[in-house]
Amino acid sequence: MLDSADTDEKLIGRRDGAVGHVIFNNPAKHNAVSLDMWQAMNAVLDDFLADREIRVLVVSGAGGKAFVSGADISKFESERATKDGVAAYASASAAVYDKLYHFPKPTIAKIRGYCIGGGVNLALCCDLRVCDQGARFAIPAAKLGLGYGYSGMKRLCDVIGPARALEMFYTARQFSAREAYDMGLVNSCVGDGELDQCVADLTGRIGENAPLTIAAIKRAAREIAKDPADRDLDALEEMVQACFDSQDYIEGRRAFMEKRKPAFQGR
Repeated sequence: MLDSADTDEKLIGRRDGAVGHVIFNNPAKHNAVSLDMWQAMNAVLDDFLADREIRVLVVSGAGGKAFVSGADISKFESERATKDGVAAYASASAAVYDKLYHFPKPTIAKIRGYCIGGGVNLALCCDLRVCDQGARFAIPAAKLGLGYGYSGMKRLCDVIGPARALEMFYTARQFSAREAYDMGLVNSCVGDGELDQCVADLTGRIGENAPLTIAAIKRAAREIAKDPADRDLDALEEMVQACFDSQDYIEGRRAFMEKRKPAFQGR
């Protein structure tokens, strides 16, 4: 297992058994994200997409004080001071958000410390979000004069509802971990020192279950989030039927009758 302190890379991708990890590794700046980090994450996600051994993906931040604190503002003059620069940064970040949101396997945001701006958007692209009691959440776009696109706003509204989403944007204040849990922004809020074990338990449970079933369920959730006219229910039905045609369906039935844990292979 790679320790983020052992590398100068600002974005780390590694696999630990059936779990893929994406780690933002810029702790000196609370894991603020620059253009090159978005580009690196895009490549890491492509590698993970091709890795059949991965059952679940965990996104986290190094250093213990932040998940992701948003864009690296110190890079604005060099990366986002011109119209072309703004467009290039927006394209790179949007590509990662979209690829993470549509990643075909379960994704978990492991949130410790600050989760700010683009960090919230990144977490919303994950299926599940887990934080510790010290986590803090905010979207300070209105303090910076930034424009905020439709996709990010829709994802936030889908998770916490329009009224809470508007409150986050209008006030630009920091919300506590408890507030985030109460509004449904995170699935779980655990005590200090419990986050690693919580996520390990979660990935362990997910990894034991049938990959084809989980993939079909995730696809169904993504179709539900679309406008009805854009839904591809035929493709979803094919995924559902593939579950019933699979060796895993046979294994699941046999394991149930034999009172043992099934050994699913994803085929």
